[in-house]
Amino acid sequence: MDATELKQKALFDQKADLFESHYSDKFTEEYRRRFIYGPMISGIDLNGKKVLEAMCGSGQATPFFLEHGAKITGLDISEKLIESFTRQFPDCEAICQSVFDNEIPDKSFDVVSIIAGLHHLHPRVDDCVEEVYRILKPGGHFMFMEPHAGSLPDVFRKIWYKTDTSYFEENEGSVDIEHLKKRFEGRFEYSQTVYTGFLAFLLVYNSYVFRMPLGLKKYYSPFLLWLDRIFEPIQGKFGSCIVVGQWKKIG
Repeated sequence: MDATELKQKALFDQKADLFESHYSDKFTEEYRRRFIYGPMISGIDLNGKKVLEAMCGSGQATPFFLEHGAKITGLDISEKLIESFTRQFPDCEAICQSVFDNEIPDKSFDVVSIIAGLHHLHPRVDDCVEEVYRILKPGGHFMFMEPHAGSLPDVFRKIWYKTDTSYFEENEGSVDIEHLKKRFEGRFEYSQTVYTGFLAFLLVYNSYVFRMPLGLKKYYSPFLLWLDRIFEPIQGKFGSCIVVGQWKKIG
């Protein structure tokens, strides 16, 4: 692990319990299923497929994939989060290694999923996608959700990342999807690109980073989830907080 990875590992080990409590409540789960998981797996039959949850955390997405019949392997750099993953999903394989430095064989997974992990990896985002390409079988799918460059929310995000040093490391930043598409042109088919994320993404899904009291989520979450459904069709790339992508490996 390089110095950047060690810092990210220390941050997530330190805040693992707080992170898990904010990203595991029923309202955050509802947000993920409606706005993230649905577009990610659209048109893909996961039954019997080998899925690598890269940067899996404690496995917030794992129940959804298991419900669809996937065979899950979780990969994360944090020992505390992998310990939690293993306790919750003892029948799933768990690997505590770096996404850049692991022993996963070439062309060994049907699907690789990364949910809000790439933006922690600057300046090595391209290297991570190269690793995803290596691990995927021909015709396999790379599914992801990330904060993206080129949006109005990203303007404020850049300022926040630089000032809130207790929750963010200096290498965190939005992901330039257009750059990645050019970099991997001819190697991936870009099957799905959905821009989404309004107030529910900020205050329901990301109650952790906004320091929202958990006891209040049940009061404001239903309204904000409804509001995001209304705004999603009209906000476009510029007005959205995140991008949900589904890419298919060519060859």
